[in-house]
Amino acid sequence: MTQHCDLSTRRCVPCEGGVPALDEAAARQRLAALDHWSLGNGRIEKTFRFRNHHETMAFVNALAWISHREDHHPELTVGYADCVVRYWTHAIGGLSENDFICAAKVDRMFGI
Repeated sequence: MTQHCDLSTRRCVPCEGGVPALDEAAARQRLAALDHWSLGNGRIEKTFRFRNHHETMAFVNALAWISHREDHHPELTVGYADCVVRYWTHAIGGLSENDFICAAKVDRMFGI
């Protein structure tokens, strides 16, 4: 089983703060398990592209289901045929394991 598959099958744990954000080395190690996500400013980000607005909105709605189920919510920038997804854990002001778990779930949903 690859690390990517491992992340996508895990569940987020509640984070109310009081724990440190992942350092850059730990974040880069987890980033290696994801497909084409970038790391910067304490966040991970990926742009998903679609053929039309209908497909974009279907993706956004499916992503909302993941967010609700994991109780971990990304920042989205939605365009006509693309959606930029950004994860970071607000409660700790940086990245947590939850961000990488959700990113892997989005990749799996998208068919990566």
